[in-house]
Amino acid sequence: MSNINDSDNYFARLNAINVNEHVEKKGGFSYLSWPYAVAQLRLADPTATWEVRRFEGLPYLDTEAGVFVEVAATVHGVTLSQIHPVLDGRNRPLMAPSAFDINTSLQRCLVKAIALHGLGLYIYAGEDLPQPVGAEAANDPIQPPPQMERPNLTSDRPPVRRDDRRERITKSQQAQIHRLAIEVGVSLDRVLTYFGAAELGDIAANDFLRVIRSLEKRRQAA
Repeated sequence: MSNINDSDNYFARLNAINVNEHVEKKGGFSYLSWPYAVAQLRLADPTATWEVRRFEGLPYLDTEAGVFVEVAATVHGVTLSQIHPVLDGRNRPLMAPSAFDINTSLQRCLVKAIALHGLGLYIYAGEDLPQPVGAEAANDPIQPPPQMERPNLTSDRPPVRRDDRRERITKSQQAQIHRLAIEVGVSLDRVLTYFGAAELGDIAANDFLRVIRSLEKRRQAA
């Protein structure tokens, strides 16, 4: 492939490359091999560079909505950046990702940042379209759990003092904790007692990530 000589043509040249033989399928989603993407980019523009953006010194941003990474790629003097959430194998957000999960998302984010310059951009066409009816969407909103029996507060468990001034977790966050507790085999009563709550709706908003991380650690230790 010839080097990029014209900033007006570089996108068209990268976009014209057929990357189909280097596309991998995982969990029903398509991914372009990152070593191939980097190699093709460097062949097209030997001066191309990329950078992992930092957030207070860390290569990821931790938010209540999930963990995100950002990579910027510079080709022929043009810098474009891509933000990517840290996801599991089914493209669901991970609230307490491991170092491996973050590294994987950085690689995917790099490939997408390169795609913004044209290389392999076409393989992402339609990724934001609705899934077929009957298919389980990886990023469907979490449905509320079935009505749970209210804990017996007359048991030996000490009474929980509710501070109405604290912001509470949302129903979606309650559902996520409920589902994760079932997956890792942890009693909800145990979770509630540890975090000083009578029911899921009493958990403070600023304790949400702590709850998720403690349950994820239990999964990893299993």
